[in-house]
Amino acid sequence: MMRRVVRQSKFRHVFGAAVKNDQFNPKFVAIIIEASGGGAFLVLPLHKTGRIDKSYPTVCGHTGPVLDIDWCPHNDQVIASSSEDCTVMVWQIPENGLVTALSEPVVVLEGHSKRVGIITWHPTARNVLLSAGCDNQIYIWNVGTGEAMISLEDMHPDVIFNVCWNRNGSLICTSCKDKAIRVIDPRKETIIAQNMEEPMTVHEMDTSNGVLLPFYDPDTNVVYLCGKGDSTIRYFEITDESPYVHYLSAYSSKEPQRGMGYMPKRGLDVNKCEIARFFKLHERKCEPIVMTVPRKSDLFQDDLYPDTAGPDPALEAEDWFEGKNGDPIPISLKNGYVPNKSREFKVVKKNFLDGKGTKKSENSSPKSEAKLEEILKEIKSLKDLVSSQEKRIIKLEEQMSKIAI
Repeated sequence: MMRRVVRQSKFRHVFGAAVKNDQFNPKFVAIIIEASGGGAFLVLPLHKTGRIDKSYPTVCGHTGPVLDIDWCPHNDQVIASSSEDCTVMVWQIPENGLVTALSEPVVVLEGHSKRVGIITWHPTARNVLLSAGCDNQIYIWNVGTGEAMISLEDMHPDVIFNVCWNRNGSLICTSCKDKAIRVIDPRKETIIAQNMEEPMTVHEMDTSNGVLLPFYDPDTNVVYLCGKGDSTIRYFEITDESPYVHYLSAYSSKEPQRGMGYMPKRGLDVNKCEIARFFKLHERKCEPIVMTVPRKSDLFQDDLYPDTAGPDPALEAEDWFEGKNGDPIPISLKNGYVPNKSREFKVVKKNFLDGKGTKKSENSSPKSEAKLEEILKEIKSLKDLVSSQEKRIIKLEEQMSKIAI
């Protein structure tokens, strides 16, 4: 008889579990709402659980439904959104979340002639954002000036389904309705690979006809496949040895996922050997799912947590547009991730006399004023609260002194 040899891997026993309400890490989760007719999305602190009231403040500047949102990898307070109104907007979320509705973006990026369904930040260069629209065009923006620096036209004959950067942001990969995958050098505006002849490996999936949402972790070489409309997350380990893709296991639940988000590695709980965390969108709720490697020791597991990409950018936008590349700046998770103080996102106004300025950056002045007004309102609200509490303390002290007498 032939004996089956089981391949050794530290990720063979990874298991998924729905998170209880008291196990969140701080910061935010963003969820698109009113997708069928509004132009808003929610931004919630991760520790906020339970039912969200209908009056909860939203980010609501678009005039058409919001189609995509993406948190900036270099500033946890900054998020971009794209919409059917053909625009991309960039927002700065207050440190402690929304107190009132946020309707004034920091900058509006205009250029697409049809709805914008895809946005993605550059992984290592500050203030570089890519957008892809149903006009089959890709723009790459310097968000710090509000300008479209690169326009990739006539490369896609049909609708672009997805776009992603490589690890250092020197190349992009696109998938298109014409069933072709293109690897593009965006600064040279050239296609360097297309229609790969043979796949490295083929794995047959027992899933519905829904779109598969892939999430790849370069630190552990584990890829997670979440089927939209499916209720399963399957995960595989990628190695240099044939057959290259090795099935690990699957997490299943009763309800299908309508969408899926992925937590950056620095947001994970390393004390519980958490190697991935997803945010599963149901019809009426968002549920965290964690992937954990079972370990008996409470010590930091170095093999599970190599240094990972941190929040500091390797380059400024101008450096990248000039042709420079920079790998992600790694950080250690040994003592847990401690976030730096967030800096305010600013748009630099161009000198219109040099011919390089655009209408987009001109709009930043009233938006800055609106932002300042919002901050002043919040300061006044907090001062009023402190004042009322001081009066309450004085009153209680007076009552105590009478009782003491």
